[in-house]
Amino acid sequence: MQTATGARWWHTATGYQVYPRSFADSDGDGMGDVPGITGKLDHLADLGIGFIWLSPVYASPMADNGYDISDYRDIAPEFGTLDDFDRLVAQAHARGIGIVMDLVVNHCSAAHPWFRAARASRDAPEHDWFIWRDPAPGGGPPDDQRACFGGSAWLWVPEVGRYCYCHFSPEQVDLNWDTPALRAEIYDMMRWWVGRGIAGFRMDVISLIGKDVDARIYEEGPRLHAYLQEMHREVLAGRDLLTIGESWGVSRDTALLYCGRDRGELDMVFQFTHILEGWDEVLGKWRPRPFDLVAFKRVMDDWQETLADDGWNALFLSNHDLPRQVSRYGSERYRKDSAKALATVLHLMKGTPFVYQGEEIGMTNAGFTRIDQYRDLETLGHYSEQIAEGVSPGAFLEGAARFSRDNSRTPMQWNAGENAGFTSGTPWIGLAQGWPEVNVAADRADPGGVVAHYRRLIAMRKELPIVVHGRYRPFLRGNAQVMAYTRSLGAEVLAVIANLSEEPCMVELPAPMRVSGEALVATHGVRDLSAGEVTLAPYEALAVLGPEAAR
Repeated sequence: MQTATGARWWHTATGYQVYPRSFADSDGDGMGDVPGITGKLDHLADLGIGFIWLSPVYASPMADNGYDISDYRDIAPEFGTLDDFDRLVAQAHARGIGIVMDLVVNHCSAAHPWFRAARASRDAPEHDWFIWRDPAPGGGPPDDQRACFGGSAWLWVPEVGRYCYCHFSPEQVDLNWDTPALRAEIYDMMRWWVGRGIAGFRMDVISLIGKDVDARIYEEGPRLHAYLQEMHREVLAGRDLLTIGESWGVSRDTALLYCGRDRGELDMVFQFTHILEGWDEVLGKWRPRPFDLVAFKRVMDDWQETLADDGWNALFLSNHDLPRQVSRYGSERYRKDSAKALATVLHLMKGTPFVYQGEEIGMTNAGFTRIDQYRDLETLGHYSEQIAEGVSPGAFLEGAARFSRDNSRTPMQWNAGENAGFTSGTPWIGLAQGWPEVNVAADRADPGGVVAHYRRLIAMRKELPIVVHGRYRPFLRGNAQVMAYTRSLGAEVLAVIANLSEEPCMVELPAPMRVSGEALVATHGVRDLSAGEVTLAPYEALAVLGPEAAR
């Protein structure tokens, strides 16, 4: 946890999310694996990464690409073995990189031995580890609740004559956290992984574990924080671990309940307010709104304010569930420049930045045009449902091309060779557009490439206390092209400004931003901010460090 008196190791670190099946394939079967990750650690070490958030590698039927776990204490054969995992931990540790496991304990696979026992008999001890309801009068599901990935949220289990609740899909059955024996088993499993040398946990949809299904309260249910505090007492307390909770429901009003320094729960929380801001009110992400920089800045500024003195921000724009950030917030036309500008404004905020694989070379959305190119359970489920409701295939595919989770799940682009250097076999999913030009080898050969820019930003967080601890103050909040803020610590000020549009712009700087000093970031050449006026090229970013007196 964050304390009032001292910094933690993750305050100066940058995280990197690895989506294992799409990162690096070591054996030619078309799917990334744990040895493949180990073989690419030097790339991450060179970037300066402090820890890897490893998406699930547990044993799984892979209905939801590993987020449906059938054995929490084993590795999926397609990803490798426990020995492979132990080597990854050791090799990463030797490079100063920790491994943060993805903890998926809101639900498990319907193929898990726990559920097989639970569905065999109402008298089985494991039966109470899941959420059951009797059929409605006259038969059928107990109510009309819907699963997130489409269809009913209720799975009929004839062996016991009851329905089991599945928040996401029938392949993912929800765990009943009200059962003490289940919670004890989960805590024991967590301690087992800690014993293997991991650096912490990213907790998948953790805000759902306290749900009240009958009241249809899913996020932040009445028992959520009691369970997180118990987890902290049983597993986390006294251990130097990083914990990040994922919550699609957390708000500015509830954030410090998760990560306040005196709460005894988590270190930080992934919040999605800036993501939800761009979704349609009815059709959600399948009908996204155009990117609105003013609204985006308002959300980001608000969260900086909320966690300014307590708690800690987890900074991200993309992950395995979201579109590529260049395609969503930047410009594919100005791919490299927008990748750098977005990275600049995010990494120089207060919090811990997270880099999603491929982000450091400016990868873009997949560019898929047919439904048979998609592999994502959510995308395929919603396609079937919406087509049945009369939505045209073209309209759905337009939304999927912008927001399907598969946009971020195409193979990592390592070089311009066969299959972008990801595999010698046939990739499990097609490559994204532009890979012969957009790849690690090509970018590293460019002194002005995106990798070099990320390397510099990550180093700044390690080297400059103002980046870690400086007070955040936003400016030009109503400007629809420019994002601008300062960080201040003691007698120093860091002024950060970026044009996040495809048009050049002239900006009149407010007095606190007229910093004269060292240009730490200057993507298009050094500019003089002290003059009070600056003209920015499309997706130009600047960060200038100087004395406070210069304001």
